[in-house]
Amino acid sequence: MADYLAVLTTTDSPEKAEALARGAVEARLAACAQISQPVTSVYRWQGIVETESEWQVLFKTTTARYDELEAHIRDAHDYDNPEIIGLPVTHGSEAYLGWVVEQTTIS
Repeated sequence: MADYLAVLTTTDSPEKAEALARGAVEARLAACAQISQPVTSVYRWQGIVETESEWQVLFKTTTARYDELEAHIRDAHDYDNPEIIGLPVTHGSEAYLGWVVEQTTIS
């Protein structure tokens, strides 16, 4: 059985979030990507605590496609150091996880 990941990133506009999501799905790096409404991010950047609205993108993929998905996010992202976090999926419906594999497999 394949290993599965939910990969998270954020960006500063809905248009950029959709471009990241669409690019990954079109390239079969992710089976799907969900874009959340603005979230409030509080973080320290260059010594200053910032509070900003960001759009969160959650990609569903396999561990086999992670490296390419990470490279896609880095290349397409305009942040100097974008958040890219892969969370293991430990459980899921067999049918859905099969679909993730099917959508991320290059034929």
